[in-house]
Amino acid sequence: MPKLIEAVEKLLLILIMVATLVAVIAEIVHMIGNRKVMLEDLLLLFIYTEVIGMLAAYYTSRRIPVTLPLIIAMTALSRMIILQSKEIDKIALLYESGSILLLAVSAMIMSLKDKLSLEKLKQRHNATLPEDK
Repeated sequence: MPKLIEAVEKLLLILIMVATLVAVIAEIVHMIGNRKVMLEDLLLLFIYTEVIGMLAAYYTSRRIPVTLPLIIAMTALSRMIILQSKEIDKIALLYESGSILLLAVSAMIMSLKDKLSLEKLKQRHNATLPEDK
């Protein structure tokens, strides 16, 4: 059963990669067709790049750093604010901006936690090494 789950996981990750690459190509074709590059287009390409980076990180380390989905969410919210900038309700703008701030603080805390965890691991490793005499 674990091998089946692993095979399904790999298949889904490949499908996500292929779908992301198809979306990147479609977005580039869209920009070329419009002969214009808008900020929302660049943000969308950045989201796709982060998704690909997250997949690459998973394949190399078998884990997804928590900060990557947070960065993707912040970029998606920023893109949403830009797309609806003209007709957005002011309170909704405050909520969406507050969400970005909350995600940014969360990403910072998670990064600090990872650094502290790595330092603790190094300290434990150094404490278990025999001293040279």
